[in-house]
Amino acid sequence: MKKLLATLALGLSLGWGVFGAASVATAQTAPAAVTAPAAEAKPADAAAPATAPAAAAPAAAEAAPAPVPNKADTGWMMLSTILVILMVIPGLALFYGGLVRSKNMLSVLMQVVVTFSLITVLWFVYGYSLAFTEGNAYIGGFDRLFMKGIWDNVAGTFANAATFSKGVYIPEISFAAFQATFAGITCALIIGAFAERIKFSAVLAFMVLWFTFSYLPVAHMVWFWMGPDAYASKEVADEMTSKAGLLWQWGALDFAGGTVVHINAAVAGLVGAFMVGKRVGYGRESMAPHSLTLTMVGASLLWVGWFGFNAGSALEANGFAALAFINTLIATAAAVLAWCVGEALMRGKASMLGAASGAVAGLVAITPAAGNVGLGGALIIGFIGGFACLWGVNGLKKMLGADDSLDVFGVHGVGGIVGALLTGVFNSPALGGPSAVGDWVTVTMITPDAYSIAAQVWTQAKAVLLTIVWSGVVSVVAFKIVDLTIGLRVTEEEEREGLDISSHGESAYHG
Repeated sequence: MKKLLATLALGLSLGWGVFGAASVATAQTAPAAVTAPAAEAKPADAAAPATAPAAAAPAAAEAAPAPVPNKADTGWMMLSTILVILMVIPGLALFYGGLVRSKNMLSVLMQVVVTFSLITVLWFVYGYSLAFTEGNAYIGGFDRLFMKGIWDNVAGTFANAATFSKGVYIPEISFAAFQATFAGITCALIIGAFAERIKFSAVLAFMVLWFTFSYLPVAHMVWFWMGPDAYASKEVADEMTSKAGLLWQWGALDFAGGTVVHINAAVAGLVGAFMVGKRVGYGRESMAPHSLTLTMVGASLLWVGWFGFNAGSALEANGFAALAFINTLIATAAAVLAWCVGEALMRGKASMLGAASGAVAGLVAITPAAGNVGLGGALIIGFIGGFACLWGVNGLKKMLGADDSLDVFGVHGVGGIVGALLTGVFNSPALGGPSAVGDWVTVTMITPDAYSIAAQVWTQAKAVLLTIVWSGVVSVVAFKIVDLTIGLRVTEEEEREGLDISSHGESAYHG
């Protein structure tokens, strides 16, 4: 336990030390507008302007009233946050739990729920600030450390976060809560790659380091910008763009987390699978899922919760949220069919595990494209994503030779990459997509003749490559630190007994 606490402290101190040099200019992080499916939402960290006290300047003109958050949008964001929590607890927990052997069921449930809880706490301590306040192109600052500034005592109002539309706001605390669930599920996804043989303390220590040095910078690079209202005139447009995250400046499109969540987590999982090593008996003993019923329940909850994940990323209850909603439905259904067809062609029959895996593959593939493509594009992305991920968990997995226990890279890595690249194709208005915003001052969409599929796909590819390299390097270093201080694996005896008993002293099933 002392080693665990020491490592957690080391992770926090390293995080604050490295990022302490980040610029801490006044936070003014407004999110991309819903009219621009170019990226997901970021908050306008600046508090709502307060009305000046009458006694302070009796002769001055009356101050402009603080912007009033839209109640419908605020309600939708809180509902979306609840749906994402449903994805993790119990959705992801049951999906993963059903896929492991019965002796490790509770260990997976424990790792998911505690990881989500740990990251939620760290998010509100320093994570939100480093991801969504102004700093530099790679990381934010400390303006929202411990969520300071969320409540304005002088004005008696909550700080507002921008949406993707000019003049439309939601309370910043609702945006922060929504994004906390994204950080939590991203870290929880990694667990599946090295399930059934890693120390519980090692999981938590790794998550602190990886969250600090990989998730937060990637989230900032992809999603942070100054918001639509900052683009007040053409004279300031370039300056506002230069303050955004690096990948936002490039023009990379990621509506709800293809790079930030899925590719980021998948690479960390693959690195972990290599560095933790294969399970005892892997390739020689049966390691079949112990409950496909629970896996199906988990997959269903993931599908339901994913509507909040994708449609909520519009930040408003409007047409783009509806577009993301229906695209999530269409692409997922298409991927289920694709996986089943692929299995039938390969093995002569389709499986329930395959259908559940196909659903997750479709959800992953459509995530970066949810509000960025039309219905036809979503259908194609779903079909391609389903077939690609089927290859990922069969052909690619054998080629890599890693014991990725629950196929984190095969589904989330392959699906995320496919979705990110195809977003650049089907965002084109010539193919039914809404296109990206070309001019934030007038909020003018790029016209069909001005949209270059090749250029956008190249931008998407650069974003994918940067995410892979960034997460890969951070993961190698983080796993090595944990291995040297705590150790990554349980003993062979503990692994054979099962982590439920050896790590937690309890069992999922009796009798």
